[in-house]
Amino acid sequence: MVEHKRIGILTSGGDCAGLNAAIRAVVYRAAGILGWEVFGIREATQGLMTRPVNSVPLTIDKVDNILTAGGTILGTTNKGDPFAFPMPDGSLLDRSEEIIEGYNLLGLNALIGIGGDGSLAILRRIAQQGNMNLIGIPKTIDNDVGSTDLSIGFSTAVDIATEALDRLHFTAASHSRVMILEVMGRDAGHIALHAGIAGGADIILIPELPYSLDSICQHIAERQKQGKNYCLVVVAEAVKTETGEPVTMINRMGQARLGGIGQYLADEICDRSGAETRVTVLGHIQRGGTPSPIDRIIASAFGVAAVDLILEENYDRVVVWRDRNVSSIPILDAIAQYRAVNADDILVETAQSMGICLGN
Repeated sequence: MVEHKRIGILTSGGDCAGLNAAIRAVVYRAAGILGWEVFGIREATQGLMTRPVNSVPLTIDKVDNILTAGGTILGTTNKGDPFAFPMPDGSLLDRSEEIIEGYNLLGLNALIGIGGDGSLAILRRIAQQGNMNLIGIPKTIDNDVGSTDLSIGFSTAVDIATEALDRLHFTAASHSRVMILEVMGRDAGHIALHAGIAGGADIILIPELPYSLDSICQHIAERQKQGKNYCLVVVAEAVKTETGEPVTMINRMGQARLGGIGQYLADEICDRSGAETRVTVLGHIQRGGTPSPIDRIIASAFGVAAVDLILEENYDRVVVWRDRNVSSIPILDAIAQYRAVNADDILVETAQSMGICLGN
């Protein structure tokens, strides 16, 4: 007979499509099949710091219709490091013990944390400090968690960026323009590279590879000589200027945010080549909307696997997708590996072999 357990689940960091599919799978497996109690923690670790703990019992009827919903029904946050939490008076306070206390107040046997490498690193540190049983599920539209071939949210982000390129083709050709699509990619260019190939981009710029504006303009000129009167460019937001300076925008709170590389490139291309250039910035559109079938499938497989690790009492691990199968590795190993695009990546070779300009 399976031992009865009470488990918690939270989503942390930026939102993405597929989070609800993972939550649903956890509830279906843990509550529906094993008869366990499942508690959703609202607003990530902040929910565990709230008194009473900001949580909700999750049952089959509460998650039955969330498979296709974007975002997360539990809410999330990517602000406020629990070890240096900003207080109203401007001071920073270590509130990690409050999170541990919240875990114990709920009487949890284990916690499933869905997040990227930053969120998983914080959750593991807290779990080790408080002797909490933790299982991780990787999610990030950037797909930069090094230990897994796929993370929740990446497939949908690529689909959205590809659709945008599909639409830009027609207006670019109609007006003989260079159309630049700026996509997300905090440090890695996976979205830009995948969507660029899938969407038929002529130029793909990613932060891992250097580029030359002269080479870009030469590629545009070569296309014009071939009678191709337009050009599609996809660029990851983390790409720097040609001289290596990051392109950021300062918001009203004084915070620097990546963004603006598309306009920088448009101005430079226009000045150097004379080509009429326009920019589209997808921004948070890539995070929202209905999750793709792949994201729903991966998230469901991850959710079931996470519960099974708890069933086995095999903690401090993160589920990963490798070789068309779900397995798990220690969280410490997962967050130690960062997955950027390598110069010898098969998709880099594919793009170059098709005549797509990567900027060099």
